[in-house]
Amino acid sequence: MKITSICASLLLTGLVSVQALAAAPEPSQDALAQAVKSDFRQAKNSLRDEYRHPQDTLNFFGINSSQTVIELWPGGGWYAEILGPYLAKDGHYVAANFETEPSQDTQGNRYRAKNGKKFAAWLAQHRDVLGAASTVTLDPPAKLTLGADKSADLVLTFRNLHNWAMQDQLEGIFDAAFRVLKDGGVFGVVEHRAKPGMDPDSGYMVPEQVIALASKAGFVLAASSEINANPKDSKDYSRGVWTLPPVLALGQQDRDKYLAIGESDRMTLKFIKKSS
Repeated sequence: MKITSICASLLLTGLVSVQALAAAPEPSQDALAQAVKSDFRQAKNSLRDEYRHPQDTLNFFGINSSQTVIELWPGGGWYAEILGPYLAKDGHYVAANFETEPSQDTQGNRYRAKNGKKFAAWLAQHRDVLGAASTVTLDPPAKLTLGADKSADLVLTFRNLHNWAMQDQLEGIFDAAFRVLKDGGVFGVVEHRAKPGMDPDSGYMVPEQVIALASKAGFVLAASSEINANPKDSKDYSRGVWTLPPVLALGQQDRDKYLAIGESDRMTLKFIKKSS
């Protein structure tokens, strides 16, 4: 994957203070807290809040219950269980779902199609809670349209960048997010944070590379946060990030050790689409 190198000091110019953002009143905070604490969420998902900090993370991105929010590749719906109900009344949740009818029969396509169909079925099953929540197919490089240009307030992606980086598809993803966002819209990224020089095949991404690619697409880095940091993560595992929970790729081997580390160390980045 070739990413234009940009000096980190220049990339961080004008970075908004995280403390200043935290001090500002957040709209719909009570409603978001209710969505996070709701019994609609699966118990096994709520248990991961200690590592993923959903309320703090979404508040950091500046979410509002009246917005149109697109989540890229929601997978099993961990964040969808929060975002869908939260946006159901006054906003619009859009899941950029897997391709459910792939043209090529590969192991990866079969996996994504199965999970994409499962997510679509979940969406249909819970219309009473999710309202007008909808899906669009995201299947790079063939399908990279997330909606009408300048139609979304937020585009969010959680722990997905490495999947696209391993296929050299990140540039298309960032461009698609830029096109669909309104001027002033937010592209929110949570991703496993690499040490310099690590390969995305490890599941970790180097922050400077992510920032450089976002800048190339036209985004400005507004703020970064340590909400999802984990200093216990040494990032030197034989099975990459999947060695850690919740995957625990080594099974029972050193299981207690990896459970004690917890989930990965993650960067949390807030990018803004400047007004054209």
